[in-house]
Amino acid sequence: MVLRLPDSHSLKDKRQVVRSLLARTRNEFPVSSAEVGDTERWQIAELGFACVNESGAVVAEVLDKVVRYIEDTRPDLEVLDAHQETFAVE
Repeated sequence: MVLRLPDSHSLKDKRQVVRSLLARTRNEFPVSSAEVGDTERWQIAELGFACVNESGAVVAEVLDKVVRYIEDTRPDLEVLDAHQETFAVE
Protein backbone atom coordinates (compact mmCIF):
# COMPACT_ATOMS: atom_id res chain seq x y z
CA MET A 1 0.00 0.00 0.00
CA VAL A 2 1.34 3.42 -0.93
CA LEU A 3 0.08 6.43 0.99
CA ARG A 4 0.59 10.16 0.58
CA LEU A 5 0.90 12.05 3.86
CA PRO A 6 0.14 15.66 2.87
CA ASP A 7 0.45 17.00 6.44
CA SER A 8 3.89 15.48 6.99
CA HIS A 9 6.67 18.07 6.93
CA SER A 10 9.61 15.94 8.06
CA LEU A 11 10.75 12.35 8.43
CA LYS A 12 9.91 12.63 12.12
CA ASP A 13 6.28 13.51 11.24
CA LYS A 14 6.15 10.60 8.80
CA ARG A 15 7.57 8.08 11.28
CA GLN A 16 5.02 9.10 13.90
CA VAL A 17 2.11 8.56 11.48
CA VAL A 18 3.52 5.29 10.12
CA ARG A 19 4.28 3.84 13.58
CA SER A 20 0.81 4.68 14.82
CA LEU A 21 -0.90 3.33 11.69
CA LEU A 22 1.04 0.05 11.75
CA ALA A 23 0.34 -0.49 15.46
CA ARG A 24 -3.36 0.23 15.05
CA THR A 25 -3.77 -2.17 12.12
CA ARG A 26 -1.88 -4.92 13.98
CA ASN A 27 -4.15 -4.42 16.99
CA GLU A 28 -7.31 -4.45 14.88
CA PHE A 29 -6.53 -7.27 12.41
CA PRO A 30 -4.54 -10.53 12.34
CA VAL A 31 -1.73 -9.07 10.23
CA SER A 32 1.96 -8.37 10.36
CA SER A 33 3.01 -5.04 8.96
CA ALA A 34 6.02 -2.88 8.21
CA GLU A 35 7.19 0.09 6.23
CA VAL A 36 8.73 -1.56 3.17
CA GLY A 37 9.89 1.25 0.92
CA ASP A 38 10.29 4.98 0.31
CA THR A 39 11.74 5.40 3.79
CA GLU A 40 13.44 8.72 3.01
CA ARG A 41 10.51 10.56 1.38
CA TRP A 42 8.60 12.36 4.10
CA GLN A 43 5.24 12.58 2.31
CA ILE A 44 5.13 9.04 0.86
CA ALA A 45 4.78 5.85 2.91
CA GLU A 46 4.97 2.38 1.39
CA LEU A 47 3.51 -0.18 3.78
CA GLY A 48 3.31 -3.96 3.58
CA PHE A 49 0.77 -6.15 5.34
CA ALA A 50 0.88 -9.95 5.61
CA CYS A 51 -1.79 -12.38 6.69
CA VAL A 52 -1.56 -16.18 6.87
CA ASN A 53 -4.60 -18.45 6.72
CA GLU A 54 -5.56 -21.76 5.14
CA SER A 55 -8.13 -19.91 3.02
CA GLY A 56 -7.03 -17.43 0.36
CA ALA A 57 -10.49 -15.89 0.50
CA VAL A 58 -10.05 -15.10 4.20
CA VAL A 59 -6.65 -13.53 3.52
CA ALA A 60 -8.11 -11.35 0.75
CA GLU A 61 -10.99 -10.31 3.01
CA VAL A 62 -8.68 -9.33 5.87
CA LEU A 63 -6.39 -7.32 3.60
CA ASP A 64 -9.39 -5.57 2.01
CA LYS A 65 -10.58 -4.66 5.51
CA VAL A 66 -7.16 -3.23 6.35
CA VAL A 67 -7.34 -0.91 3.33
CA ARG A 68 -10.90 0.17 4.17
CA TYR A 69 -9.92 0.70 7.82
CA ILE A 70 -7.07 3.02 6.84
CA GLU A 71 -9.28 4.91 4.38
CA ASP A 72 -12.08 5.27 6.96
CA THR A 73 -10.00 6.16 10.01
CA ARG A 74 -7.38 8.36 8.30
CA PRO A 75 -9.16 10.57 5.76
CA ASP A 76 -6.15 12.92 5.98
CA LEU A 77 -4.06 10.30 4.14
CA GLU A 78 -4.38 9.61 0.42
CA VAL A 79 -4.18 6.00 -0.80
CA LEU A 80 -2.11 6.15 -3.98
CA ASP A 81 -1.92 2.40 -4.57
CA ALA A 82 -3.09 -0.79 -2.89
CA HIS A 83 -2.69 -4.25 -4.33
CA GLN A 84 -2.65 -7.80 -3.04
CA GLU A 85 -0.69 -10.91 -3.83
CA THR A 86 -1.84 -14.27 -2.56
CA PHE A 87 0.41 -17.31 -2.38
CA ALA A 88 -0.66 -20.90 -1.79
CA VAL A 89 1.76 -23.27 -0.09
CA GLU A 90 1.32 -26.92 -0.93
